[in-house]
Amino acid sequence: MDETEFWELIDAARQGADGDPEDQADLLVERLLGMDPDLVLDFARHFEARYNRACTWDLWAAAWILLGGASDDAFDFFRCWLIGQGREVYEGAVHEPDSLAGLLDDFDEELDGDGEELGYAADEAYEQLTGTVAPDLGIAPAPAEPLGTPVDLEDDRALAGRLPRLWERFGPE
Repeated sequence: MDETEFWELIDAARQGADGDPEDQADLLVERLLGMDPDLVLDFARHFEARYNRACTWDLWAAAWILLGGASDDAFDFFRCWLIGQGREVYEGAVHEPDSLAGLLDDFDEELDGDGEELGYAADEAYEQLTGTVAPDLGIAPAPAEPLGTPVDLEDDRALAGRLPRLWERFGPE
């Protein structure tokens, strides 16, 4: 599976789910179940590599602003959700997290920002197809700490200074 096929699967599931991350995960599992287990592992490698790449302080700050706070777990689930938004949003956010202010049409913290189930879609499909747990993917692990310059996530001035457009649009009133 190449990168284009990976993003096509993500996009098709998102469109079929009308933006609901849990429905998107279910649709993704359905699509993956129609594939060879090796292709499911390829999908998992693509997903995991992008998940790890999104482990940055600036994206954690973006998650903090959008969600009104973000624990370690919430940031993990946010990165899964970010991948689920498709290539344009994901790549834009990874290259310039403040661009999320223009890339997101809207953000409903009750529905958006939590793609936990997306993170398990490939594992679930692989296990259903083979009856076994997915093997190690053989890719570099996530960084122990987010990449980039640390930011005090509880300092509103620091967040507003780091991501001014996102703060202006989605920060606290």
